[in-house]
Amino acid sequence: MKNAVKIAVTLTILFLIFRNVDAQRVTQVIGAAHPGYVLLGFLAQLSSTFMASYRWSVIMKTLRFGQDFPFYLKSYFKGAFFNQALPTSIGGDALRVLDVIRLGFRKRNAFAGVFIDRLVGLSGLLMLNLLANLLRPDLLPARIFWVINAMSLGGIGAILLLMAVQRFNLNRFALLRNRSWLRPVHGLSRRTNRVYRGRMGAIQIVLTIVTHLFSVLSIYFLAQSVGLGYGLLTYLVIVPPVILLTLIPVTLAGWGIREGAMVGLFALLGADKSVVLAMSILYGVALIVTSLPGLYFYLTGKYQI
Repeated sequence: MKNAVKIAVTLTILFLIFRNVDAQRVTQVIGAAHPGYVLLGFLAQLSSTFMASYRWSVIMKTLRFGQDFPFYLKSYFKGAFFNQALPTSIGGDALRVLDVIRLGFRKRNAFAGVFIDRLVGLSGLLMLNLLANLLRPDLLPARIFWVINAMSLGGIGAILLLMAVQRFNLNRFALLRNRSWLRPVHGLSRRTNRVYRGRMGAIQIVLTIVTHLFSVLSIYFLAQSVGLGYGLLTYLVIVPPVILLTLIPVTLAGWGIREGAMVGLFALLGADKSVVLAMSILYGVALIVTSLPGLYFYLTGKYQI
């Protein structure tokens, strides 16, 4: 039922988008895309997934899960494939949790490792968003500029609040002492602080920003392939909020939401909607294609669902 609802929402959003865009022109633009730039876009997205898997391996080693990098590389790519290419009831993050559990770790600890990886990725995206907006505060209308900044600051504030939870001794507060749901949050707070502690925190920030920069470069190259001629800084401003919106789990792999957000934001700059939609579709295809190593790792792996 959940997948049926997602499919329905995805198709509805895409129908509404294509109703206001020349579908034939979108097809023509995709067909005429420059193959060299398309290849660069695919390679940049593949590099983003590779960097994300390396970041996860560093996080898990910091949390003392062990295992060599190839394990996390394969698991991350499998998760990416399940997220992008399969409308299944089990998502990529759940698959990664299962991979860690099969090593003999407790479910709670495995979930914490994957959750913190997501949290670190989100924090880097929010910081990149803020930085780009500060560099080009005049690119988008003031109202949208402030909404995006408020969302970014709110997200960073929530992460900082989670990190601060570990400072509270639950046993000192009678109202909190018997709240069983607070103890896992307390544990997540301790682990998150361990990941962001000292030099390791700086490494995580750099890794996650570089990961998102590769995603932005992917979209930039694909935009160049269809003749959408804006500078890289424009994409640094527009792409992060689009990625944030695709994290809302109401469509399949962000399809529909991504296209609507891309078309809407670039339309504010006067861009051709058909060209923007073609670029967004190419990026969706890039996400699927670059996740295909995960299918190979899944089929050749020791454990399958």
